[in-house]
Amino acid sequence: MKIKPEHIPNNILYICFLLLDMKFIFESNSIRILIFFFLFLDLTSFSSSDFEDNSVLPNSFLIYNQPSLVSNQIVEETNINNYIILDDCFTGFKESLAFKESRGQYEVTNSFGYLGKYQFGISTLELLGITDTSHFLSCPELQEKAFRANIERNKWKLSYEINYFNGKIINGIVVTESGILAAAHLAGPGGVKRYLNSKGNLELSDAYGTGISSYLKKFANYDLSSVIGEKNSKVQIH
Repeated sequence: MKIKPEHIPNNILYICFLLLDMKFIFESNSIRILIFFFLFLDLTSFSSSDFEDNSVLPNSFLIYNQPSLVSNQIVEETNINNYIILDDCFTGFKESLAFKESRGQYEVTNSFGYLGKYQFGISTLELLGITDTSHFLSCPELQEKAFRANIERNKWKLSYEINYFNGKIINGIVVTESGILAAAHLAGPGGVKRYLNSKGNLELSDAYGTGISSYLKKFANYDLSSVIGEKNSKVQIH
């Protein structure tokens, strides 16, 4: 939607930073591509009287247009500069999961008290050796370390399930290592074990209704061989 200058009240400027929906990720040749399309809102017709004294009016404000699902051929043939390519390894996995959890925001706390980019619960953070939640929210490096440590713990706890169920089909979904670990981030390793051992009959969901099966499907086929399972993995806080 194009915002016209006359729609903005005098002396008040509302700038809305809109967030991209993860629905527009698509896969091709094991590459996940996020394409961010931008447009500019022209505000040059404003006069200085429309703003408070000493305010600065830039020539334009950057906002984004809702992206569309496009084919790989269109990407290759179109001169698009604003995009991010996520591969199918650990980095692509964690960033895709983060976007699903919080749209990649480090300082967010949801309505149920889950924290940060990866939406950790306080009890999980304590297992990882983190007790200062305020510092956790303000420290991106700490959040990235926490995610890595938690994936290492879950990979160790679910090593049997990963080996046994990998490649099997449950409720029409091909089970993969990355799907299992993503589901463990959602419902904990115990919840994933119950789901798999019940052949999908014990479906668990989070408070928003997102189920284990959706994570098994959405985050399948990432290569997480670089992650080594560790029983008591913790974050080293300096």
